[in-house]
Amino acid sequence: MPSAKVLEEKKVKVAALKERIDAAVAGVVVDYKGITVEDDTKLRKELREAGVHYEVAKNTLIRLAIDGTALAEMDDQLNGTTALATSAEDYVAAARILSKFAEKHDNFKLKIGFMDGAVIGLDKLDELAKLPSKEELLTKVAYVFAAPMSSFARAIQAIIDKQNEGNEAPAEEAAAE
Repeated sequence: MPSAKVLEEKKVKVAALKERIDAAVAGVVVDYKGITVEDDTKLRKELREAGVHYEVAKNTLIRLAIDGTALAEMDDQLNGTTALATSAEDYVAAARILSKFAEKHDNFKLKIGFMDGAVIGLDKLDELAKLPSKEELLTKVAYVFAAPMSSFARAIQAIIDKQNEGNEAPAEEAAAE
């Protein structure tokens, strides 16, 4: 039987894990076996830069953290080597980065995910992974809003240019006489 100190440490880990999962808008559970330390370091850096928290976690601790929630459905996927990636703000970052990484590494596999407190399967994770990033979406929205204004400005400039052409012609004719 584990000591009281070990049990207390595990309770703290479960509480922290539960808090992180509850605060996340999305998360992905992966099987990380077979990747090198170098690849893992690069992956962690990319996830960190995208605001995604990624850590290897014991399946039992994850089970305890999701027990009694809608995410308890993920229980059957919690076996083998497991890492959990969560994002508190970006719905697609974890899925996009981890899916891209899995394509290049045969042993690295996405198991299951969640979004807004509901479990999502691999098909939904794949759809999320294909969505553009938040920055790309904002850029597109800004372009869509700016396009009519740009067109209007070009039209006004064309009218002004046309009027200036009409005003310059008589002055040139007078100078020629």
